[in-house]
Amino acid sequence: MEKPGFKEASRQQTSLLSGLEKKTLLWLAARMPAAVNSDHLTLIGLLSTVGAGLSYWYARYQPVAGLLLVCAFLVINWFGDSLDGTLARYRNKQRPRYGFYVDHIVDAFGTSFLLGGLALSSYMSVTIALPLLVIYLILSIESYLTTYTMGKFQISYYKFSPTELRILLCIGNLYLIYDPYGEILGRRVLVFDAGGLLGIAGMSLMLVVTVIRHTIELYKAEPLP
Repeated sequence: MEKPGFKEASRQQTSLLSGLEKKTLLWLAARMPAAVNSDHLTLIGLLSTVGAGLSYWYARYQPVAGLLLVCAFLVINWFGDSLDGTLARYRNKQRPRYGFYVDHIVDAFGTSFLLGGLALSSYMSVTIALPLLVIYLILSIESYLTTYTMGKFQISYYKFSPTELRILLCIGNLYLIYDPYGEILGRRVLVFDAGGLLGIAGMSLMLVVTVIRHTIELYKAEPLP
């Protein structure tokens, strides 16, 4: 079968921890056993998000054990999800189309499992978790469209990438062990509901700004004759 033309997009990674993370991933890739390949790591990344989602559900009944398990699975997810591409590039065994497709469809499923488990945990309301998932998926779609139309793949937004978000989620989990509630304007609310609303607002703003900017760039790049 004839392969369609494909040009790998440039990666836009400017998060707070990107420098340290890159060095760590290269160190791990250099020491990875030959029997382990990128597909294994991608599978580890997916299974770990399933585990994190199930652990959130389990935290409904065993809060401390469940929330600590979520943190452990998030660390494993970072290992698999972040290292798979690095390992392929380090070994010069890249499959750009396959890797891009599999990596991001796995991310979509994984995030759905994670937020689904969070919605069942009693630590976040379904009415917050569902819109949070929807806006995340829409932002992902925008990123993939930008990759196709503009040749650049945005990994981080305003100094935040999945790595920083995992760390914030772990910090939040540790706080939940102490108290799942906080007080805002005299009202007692779930901490993760407040965080979810902040996330929805932040991602919505990023989406609007990014869509406007990219629409203008593409409009100027393709003027009518």
